This record gives sequence, C-alpha cells and structure tokens, in this order.
Amino acid sequence: MVSLFNLKAGRLGYTLFPKTKRYAVGFVDLNPSHFDSSLQSLILCRLLASEISKPQPNCTANYLVNSCGLSPEGAVSASERVKLRSPERSDSVLALLRNRGFSATQISKLVRLCPQLLVTNPEKTLLPKLEFFTSLGASKDDLAKIIASSPAVLSVSLQKRIKPTCHFLMNLLPKKNFVVFLKNGGTRILLEGHSKNVAPNIEILGELGMPQSCISLLLAHFPSSLTRNPENFGTVVDEVKQMGFDMEKSVSVSAIKALCSSNSKSIWSRNCEAYKRWGWSEDDVLSAFKRFPQCMTKSEKKIMQVMEFLVNKMGWPAGVINKYPVIVALSLEKRIIPRCSVVEVLISKGLIKEIQNVNLYSLLNPVEKYFLKRFVARYTDEVPQLLSVYQGRVKVEDV
Repeated sequence: MVSLFNLKAGRLGYTLFPKTKRYAVGFVDLNPSHFDSSLQSLILCRLLASEISKPQPNCTANYLVNSCGLSPEGAVSASERVKLRSPERSDSVLALLRNRGFSATQISKLVRLCPQLLVTNPEKTLLPKLEFFTSLGASKDDLAKIIASSPAVLSVSLQKRIKPTCHFLMNLLPKKNFVVFLKNGGTRILLEGHSKNVAPNIEILGELGMPQSCISLLLAHFPSSLTRNPENFGTVVDEVKQMGFDMEKSVSVSAIKALCSSNSKSIWSRNCEAYKRWGWSEDDVLSAFKRFPQCMTKSEKKIMQVMEFLVNKMGWPAGVINKYPVIVALSLEKRIIPRCSVVEVLISKGLIKEIQNVNLYSLLNPVEKYFLKRFVARYTDEVPQLLSVYQGRVKVEDV
C-alpha cells in the first residue's frame, strides 16, 4: 500500500510492506528550490513517521495468551524471547505435550519458562527426549511434573548431553531411583553435564571412604549438592569429617547436604543463636546436628515456635529436644499440637501424672497408627472424646 500527501510543491509518501509490517517514509520534492532548507517539511516528516510507525499488534503474545494460557504480562515477557512466524509448528508442539499427559497448567508453566520450545521440531527434537525419559521409568504424570518445572532440559542435546550424563549416573543410581533423582532437581545435572563438577565430586567422596550406597543416596535425594565447584565441595566434605561424622553412614549424606547451600554459614550462625536462647551450648548444637543435621536447616521462626510450644506451654526441658532434634522438623500444626493436646487431656483426667512421664520422642515420632494405639485407643473408655480432641473437633478445655 502506498499513500501520498500533497504538500504544496512536494509530496510526502510512506509505504507499508505487508510481510514485515514496516513503513518506509520519504519526502518527494517536486520543487527543490522551495524545500531545500524547509524546517517545516522536516518536522512534518517526523510527525507523520511517528504516527504511522506505532507498534503493531504482538501476534506472538496473542498466541501465548490464547493458545498457551499465559497472562498478558507473562505473554509479553515471553514474546521477547521467541518470535512465532506461523502457528503450525507451535500447534504441533502443544498437541504433542497434551498427548504425552501435560495438563493445561503445566503447558502454560513450561511455555512461560522456556518459550523457545514452541519453535522446536516436535517429532525430531522433543519426542525422542520424552521417550528416552520414559524408558528410564518416568510415568506420564511424573515426567510432566519434572519437565514443567525444568523445561530447559528439553533444549539440550539428547545425544551429546542427556544420554552420556544419564549413562554415567546409571552406574551409580539404581533404575528405581532415577525418577527420584529427576524429581529432586536432577535435571540441573543434565543441563550442565557430569564432567565439570559431578564426576570430580563423586571421586572426592570415594577417596574419603564413602560407599556407593551413600553416594547413590546423595545423588538421588540431594543432587544439587554435587553441582558445587569441586574445590568448595571438598572443603564441605572435610568439614563434615572434622565434625566427627562417619563417611560410611548415611547421616553424613544429610550433613553434606545441610552445609552445601550457598548461605549455609549464615543459616548455621542464625540457628545456633536461636538454640542458645533456650539454653543450648555450642556443644549441644553440634551434638544435635550430628544426630539430625536437618535441625540446622530449618528457619529460625520454625525453631522458635517449636521450642516455645514444647518448653513454655507443655513444660518439657529444652534438653529433651536436644536429645531428639528430629522433633524440630515435625509439623507444629499437623503433628505436634494435635498429639500434645491428647496428652493435655490425659494429664487433666489424671490418666498421666505429669508431662515428664511422657517420652517426647515416643509421643511425636511414631506414625499415626502407633500413636493412636498407645495414646488414644487405650483411653477411649475413660475419655470418649479423645479422638475428637486429636482431630481438632473438640477443644482441650471442653473435655
């Protein structure tokens, strides 16, 4: 389309090229002597150019909203990383994902995180990777969750990166644990490969006497720990050994994981101070860490809430929690408070003399079946509402 505007002795023209949707603007001077130094014509050119070059509708963003379920804001952001020339290939990618069990929510998340996948070849690039992961034991549901959380794994080479890395890992991981590895963030290792960090770090563990069963445990449940720089990883492992951990026991795996986070030093310092407020010494903190390393990875808020409830409200000495630090990791709302409510009723009814007669570990750690048998079922005749108290349907003071 060409349009011309008459401007006295000259004409200003612009052209829209349909394929690119770009405009060309030019001034056609029919009388050079009138317009050689015309500031007015230059201003008019600029005004007209500004008007006719307003942004055209973002077709990519529209597609991301209408076909992929992205929000308008998310679609605009994603459209800066991919340009769709036609919808046919993208439609094929979406159809493949749906056929492989991806939900609309998962597809939306995948596209938002890695919109470039919409322009890949679904049959030659995506399908072989999905089939390979399936061959490793991943169900449709598992694979959809894994890929939706880390879609970039579909953008790396199957032959040059994914297969060689998986073959290396399969020598360390039983096949049944490979899906566990992927669910726990193992895709990060597939993205960067095993040669740079993972293989050297596994070698460090082997040299220090860690058996393959423990290495497999670390790899399956805490794979990100093995992606640290080997020099830094070696420092962490040395620290774990100096604390007195036996590298042949699985608790050393939890200790390594606890100290491998990027801010582990600040977390340790913060939580150490939290425990000291309840009378723990440095040695108490270390002994608790050696029993249950995860006690030093919980938030300060969680630590203070558990200690406040068990020590101040229920009356157990703080030293009891030090003896059983696993308690700090239990849910306050779902386990600690409901079970302690049962104990409060039993004490009020004289069925238990005092709180010190209750073993805190035996109360809180067993699975529900054994808790109900020991603390609820045996007292049902004396306190018929005890189960309702445990379930939160009756308040302690109403029994």
